[in-house]
Amino acid sequence: MDTVFFIASKLFWAVFSPDSLIIILTLGAFLLLLVGAVKPARRLLSICALLLLSLAVFPVGEWLIYPLETRFSDNTVLPGRVDGIIVLGGALDPVMSEAWRQPEIGLAAERFTALLYLAQRYPQAQIIYTGGSGRIRQQQYREADYTQILFEKLSPGTAPILYESESRNTAENASNSKQLVDPEPNQFWVLVTSAYHMPRAVGVFCRLGWPMQAYPVDHYARRDDLLRLNFDFILNLRVLRIAMHEWTGLVAYRLTGRTDRLLAGSRNQCRI
Repeated sequence: MDTVFFIASKLFWAVFSPDSLIIILTLGAFLLLLVGAVKPARRLLSICALLLLSLAVFPVGEWLIYPLETRFSDNTVLPGRVDGIIVLGGALDPVMSEAWRQPEIGLAAERFTALLYLAQRYPQAQIIYTGGSGRIRQQQYREADYTQILFEKLSPGTAPILYESESRNTAENASNSKQLVDPEPNQFWVLVTSAYHMPRAVGVFCRLGWPMQAYPVDHYARRDDLLRLNFDFILNLRVLRIAMHEWTGLVAYRLTGRTDRLLAGSRNQCRI
């Protein structure tokens, strides 16, 4: 069942991501022109033009991602003792790493820097880096494997890092990590992931009865400056794609029972 969900989610997003929808609408307008349906073609082209203009001028993606990034406090105040730290994958591209035979860090590098900081601050804490392959193809290239190569060179902290490389999505990150360490109820664990992804991630861990202290990093919305013109089409499209992917994931996880609510937040993080 997990494999069916994984494949279905990838296929759905391949069709309904913002960039794919723009391409589909443009092709649809072209086909309508070929068959002589001029008025419907004009309507579709008008929609495409409006979407492209909006993305070229406004930070639409930031408007959608900002509510997710503010669900948990940034610069989290942590206690004197932490029993464990979980860092979710997403900061390294395993396919590119294999192609160039070295760890290739991507846009979410703050997950790595947070790991380094927390490992030095809490040398007694058990650290887990969880991330396999989120691709339908090339499953043999797994993020945790290349992350292990990277951190063996950096040698953060004194406690060994556990690398979980079988998970393909957030739900498997949580379930596989729990099987790996079998945490005790009174332990204090910290969860590191991108701020926009934290509500879904916390909801998944809460669903498993494993409370987490959120430590969000890697923000995209320019706080206190959202109502602005932003003439950067590529950046705006990328952030919109991330935001829509996360909102789609939140709905899908809630409908399939993989989270304990639609949006987890700082207060009453887990309903257990």
